[in-house]
Amino acid sequence: MTVRSQMVRFALVGAANTGTYYAFYLLLLTRLPYVASHLVASGLSMIGSFFLNSWFTYRTRPTWRKFLLFPLTNAANLLITTVGVYVLVDVLHLGSRFAPLLAAGGAVPITFLVSRAIMLPRDPAPAPAPTGVGGAAEAAGAAGSPTAEPSANGR
Repeated sequence: MTVRSQMVRFALVGAANTGTYYAFYLLLLTRLPYVASHLVASGLSMIGSFFLNSWFTYRTRPTWRKFLLFPLTNAANLLITTVGVYVLVDVLHLGSRFAPLLAAGGAVPITFLVSRAIMLPRDPAPAPAPTGVGGAAEAAGAAGSPTAEPSANGR
């Protein structure tokens, strides 16, 4: 799957996640202050986001390791959106109902990069160089090294 298709899928999951977050936020806002509502709604929607990104965006199997690391992908998002909500509401005096939607825009690119790094396996490490008698010379010859001796057939 290409990075571009992952970005599109990430955006779709993000839209669904934003809707889920916002529904939780509005529901909680009837009982809690806006910052508490924001934090609880973020935590609940993060769980759904993990599974959607795992299955749909990156097509990878969810594991406990990824699940435990996934909050790191949202740490930057949570920090940026929390500061953004505070600034929009308390400093700029915008309404608390729409501030989270505006604050989310700045966090999306960072969240994609971090989530991709956690959800996808790393490239495997290169194979170690052969060891033993002739191992270094064989490795150099296989790599086309200019210091390798020519083979018997002259190639």
